[in-house]
Amino acid sequence: MGKKDAGVDAYIEQSAAFAKPILKRIRNAVHAGCPEVEETLKWSFPHFQYKGILCSMASFKAHCAFGFWKGSLLEKQLAETTREKEPAMGHFGRLTSVQDLPDERALIRLVKEAMKLNDLGVKNPARSKPKRDRALDVPAYFLEALKKSKKAWTTFEGFSTSHRREYVEWVSEAKGEETRRRRMDTAIAWMSEGKVRNWKYVRK
Repeated sequence: MGKKDAGVDAYIEQSAAFAKPILKRIRNAVHAGCPEVEETLKWSFPHFQYKGILCSMASFKAHCAFGFWKGSLLEKQLAETTREKEPAMGHFGRLTSVQDLPDERALIRLVKEAMKLNDLGVKNPARSKPKRDRALDVPAYFLEALKKSKKAWTTFEGFSTSHRREYVEWVSEAKGEETRRRRMDTAIAWMSEGKVRNWKYVRK
């Protein structure tokens, strides 16, 4: 047998009038598809658990959201039931009425598919961290000014890419030509002394 949480009852009752039927429809479909599901509040909104998190729903001022914890593994099934809608948290876009949800059979079918993943112990694919482009494009004016000081040029050449980037971005992001020129002069002076851009914050 599943388990309902009084906190979820309160959450639904405190939601906007338009949201209540949406949340109730989702809740009923989840329990119908997974009779053993247990409810809980996580991060202040309702979650449904079955051998781990199964799915969750939330209501906001003007819309609701519903999504599966392992939605990335249900892309094909979700594509068959969702329509093009304005993006929102979850997998069904901005839900403003029960008509925005798939029909009850489709919802139950998705819940059962999500159950299978948890039964099998399938984990969400690891999120790959985006690799930052290490290449640094140094503007011609920067190099031209830098080469006028042998000490500054030697320091710059010996810097790591991140330290070079700090100087280049600081100078290049100046809003006016005068500010850029002033920053370039300061950068050359600091590098002539072997200093990194944020040398003031470096612990000695």
